[in-house]
Amino acid sequence: MDGTVFLGGGGEGYGHKQGLKLKYANRHGLIAGATGTGKTVTLQILAQGFSNAGVPVILADVKGDLSGLAKPGSAGHKLHDAFTSRAETIGFDDYGYHACPVTFWDLFGEQGHPVRTTVAEMGPLLLARLLELSEAQEGILNIAFRLADEQGLPLLDLKDLQALLVWVGENRADLSLRYGNISTASIGAIQRRLLVLENQGGAQIFGEPALALADLMRCDDTGRGMVNVLAANKLMSAPRLYSTFLLWLLSELFEELPEVGDPDKPRLVFFFDEAHLLFEDAPKALVDKVEQVARLIRSKGVGIYFITQNPADVPEDILGQLGNRIQHALRAFTARDRKNLRLAAETYRDNPRFETEEAIREVGVGEAVTSMLQKKGVPGVVERTLIRPPSSQLGPITDAERTQVLSASDMRAKYNQRLDRRSAYEILQQRAQAAAIKAEQQEEKAEELPIAEREYQSARRYSGARVSRSSSRSYRKKDTFATAMSEAVIKELKGTTGRRLVRGILGGLFKGR
Repeated sequence: MDGTVFLGGGGEGYGHKQGLKLKYANRHGLIAGATGTGKTVTLQILAQGFSNAGVPVILADVKGDLSGLAKPGSAGHKLHDAFTSRAETIGFDDYGYHACPVTFWDLFGEQGHPVRTTVAEMGPLLLARLLELSEAQEGILNIAFRLADEQGLPLLDLKDLQALLVWVGENRADLSLRYGNISTASIGAIQRRLLVLENQGGAQIFGEPALALADLMRCDDTGRGMVNVLAANKLMSAPRLYSTFLLWLLSELFEELPEVGDPDKPRLVFFFDEAHLLFEDAPKALVDKVEQVARLIRSKGVGIYFITQNPADVPEDILGQLGNRIQHALRAFTARDRKNLRLAAETYRDNPRFETEEAIREVGVGEAVTSMLQKKGVPGVVERTLIRPPSSQLGPITDAERTQVLSASDMRAKYNQRLDRRSAYEILQQRAQAAAIKAEQQEEKAEELPIAEREYQSARRYSGARVSRSSSRSYRKKDTFATAMSEAVIKELKGTTGRRLVRGILGGLFKGR
């Protein structure tokens, strides 16, 4: 099936060969079904098919099973006979085993190359969601980002943001006149949430070198698309970090990629597993942004595929944009289950040969009801489909095999070593130290003046007050790091030149509401 990612077919009672046309693959898709019905294998097959067609893929490996894409299947596997039998049944004549080119990534840097972004690129809206901030706290975060822009202070990692928040707190009285009320309680709450994020290991995602999107859109020497596997089994213990990071990645793609119209095949396919985490407790403004990205990113040649247990997990406005659908079995034990099943069936184009709702309930493991876009982007009628067997290994590879893949990767030299260049923390620290030294020099110079001259300069001579040399030091203003930093930066703020740091999509598209 040229120009198509082959999905499967059928024997008696099933439809003809089913495939996802590459021309319409950028019109997004959905893989849904209850736990244990075969969603992960379907995801593996689609990733493999796109890679063979020269389309790079990004996917999150929630259970560790998708690492098997890096190794070919084997005739010694316990399901080998079942695979070959399934291939014969559906007419998959050229079925064989082969691996995909795979690059492993990991936010924690343990099971893949480290993935990093900067605080500035993450932007205040997504960072506020990650930290679960209130509206007032999010407002203060926006003020901090504005000051960083105006002062030319690069926000690269968490210590940059923490230092800037300290200064905002010390100068809240002056800043409140310009930006509105700034409470120390709100600043303290943000700092505590940043501490929680650090304790969860989330601070590792902020810093440099930041991930370059071009490194996710590569092909190997044979022209096959790179499969970028993000290790997410540990990341799932922090679901908000998982969903926020993937949303940032999707948004960066939207911001940086140029328009390409309707290409013959996608430039990139993005699989979002456990999609319900993206929309769970998300504010309406964020859901609206996701809808906007999903609607517009197709013209940039990117296809988005959501994987979830139930189509109801995806907001209706976004669900309507998912043209290619693979529905595995849904359970219907409760009234709510039956309602969700009925709603799922209603989103498909009817097939007169069977009842869609009944088919969704009855399909077994490795089977699905499918509807792919046809000519002119029209949804095809729903069909019962036996999903084709995978060519790569079913199940995870060993730690030794993963290490071997990582050692051979050309991304190792670029990302494995963390950088710490001069940024907001160092700049503010340097300014504070310079201000403290200057203040100390001025006081020492003042103490060298004759007592009478010092009294005259302080306007105390005519009031009859006398200041002795021995008591002058006791009234010296206490020099602290915070005080010096406050004086230095407030001076800079008054003389700002309005310089702006260039941020990515999360400082632009997702910049405030």
